[in-house]
Amino acid sequence: MISHQMPASSYLVPPAALALAAGVHLFGVPDGQGHAWVTILISTVTLCVLLVTVFVVLEHAEALAFRLGQPYGTLLLTFAVTTVEVSIIVSMMLHGENNPTLARESVFSTVMIVCAGVVGLCLTLGAWQHRQQDLKRQGTSAILSVLTALTVLTLVLPNYTLSTDPGSFSPIQLVFVSLCSVLLYASFVFAQTVRHRDDFLDESTSYSGIHAGKASRTSLYANAILLVIGLVGIVLLAEQVAVGIEEGLAALDVKQSDSIVGAFIATLVLLPEALAAIRAALNNELQRSLNIALGSALATIGLTIPAVGAASLITGRELMLGLSSGDTVLLALVLSISIHSFGTGRTTVLTGMVHLVVFIAFLLLLAVP
Repeated sequence: MISHQMPASSYLVPPAALALAAGVHLFGVPDGQGHAWVTILISTVTLCVLLVTVFVVLEHAEALAFRLGQPYGTLLLTFAVTTVEVSIIVSMMLHGENNPTLARESVFSTVMIVCAGVVGLCLTLGAWQHRQQDLKRQGTSAILSVLTALTVLTLVLPNYTLSTDPGSFSPIQLVFVSLCSVLLYASFVFAQTVRHRDDFLDESTSYSGIHAGKASRTSLYANAILLVIGLVGIVLLAEQVAVGIEEGLAALDVKQSDSIVGAFIATLVLLPEALAAIRAALNNELQRSLNIALGSALATIGLTIPAVGAASLITGRELMLGLSSGDTVLLALVLSISIHSFGTGRTTVLTGMVHLVVFIAFLLLLAVP
C-alpha cells in the first residue's frame, strides 16, 4: 500500500531542480581550461540533483496513481515519464547541428532496455522470490501485438521504402506513420482503460484507489503541481547532461556517440518506471509489473515518433529512423522471445534469464559495435 505521507524533501527537491536548471540555462557553464574544475563541479551537482529528482517525481506520480487506481495510475506514470523523454529528444534535436539519428537510438534503446533489461529483472527477481508467477495472456498479448506493429512500422520499414534514401521516410510517409502510431497507442489505451479493462488488471494487487479518500484534496493538488515542476526540471537538467555527454564523446571521437547518448536518455527517463515495475514483481503483481514496463515502451514509440516527426517536418531537419542490420536482429530477437515468454501465462527464473542475456548482448554491442 502506498503512503501519502512524504518527507519534506519531496516538496523541496522539484522546485530546487527547476531553479538549478533555470540557472544553468540562463548563465551557462564556464568554458576554458581555467574553469575546468567549475565545469566538473556543476556537471556533478546537476547529475546528482537530476537523479534525486527522478525518484521524487516517482513518489508524487505514485501518490496520484494511488488515488486514481488501476490501470489509470499506471497510465499516469507512463505519460509522465514519456513526456520527459519526448521533451529531451526534441530539445536535443533542435540543439546545435542536425542530429538525425538521436530519436531512433533513444527509441530503440528504450525498447531494448524495457523488453530485455527491465522485463528480465522483473521476471528473474519475481520468480526467484515466488518460484513462479502468473499473468493474463489476453492483456499481455495485446500489448505485444501493438508493440510489434509500432516497432516494425517506425524502426524497420524505413529501410525498405523507395521514395527516399534508406532509413528515412518521405514527408507523406512520415505523417502517415505518425498518425498510425498515435492511433495504435490510443486504441491500446482505450482497450486498457475501457473496453477490455479486466484483461490488464492484476487480481492479486492491493494497489487501488479504494482507500484514496484518506488523502486530502490539497495534498493531491500539491502532488500534481510538484509532479509537473519536477518533470520540467528533469527535462532541462537532462538536456544539459546529455549535451555534455554528447560533446565529450565527440571530443573523444567516439563513432557510436548517438547510440550511447540515446541509451543514456532512455535509461534516465525509464528509472522511475523500472523501479516501479521491479517493486510490483517482487510483490507478486506480475501483470501490473508488465503493464508498467511494456506500457512505457508502447508510449515511447506511440508518442515520441509523432513528436519528433512533427519537429522534423516543421524545422526541415533530417530524421533517420531505420535501424542498422545488427539492431534489427536484436529487435526481432527480443520481440520473438517476449511472445514465447508470455505465451504460457506463467513465468520462471529461466524466462527472465533469457531476457537478461539478450540485454547483455545489447550492452556489449553498444560498447563494441
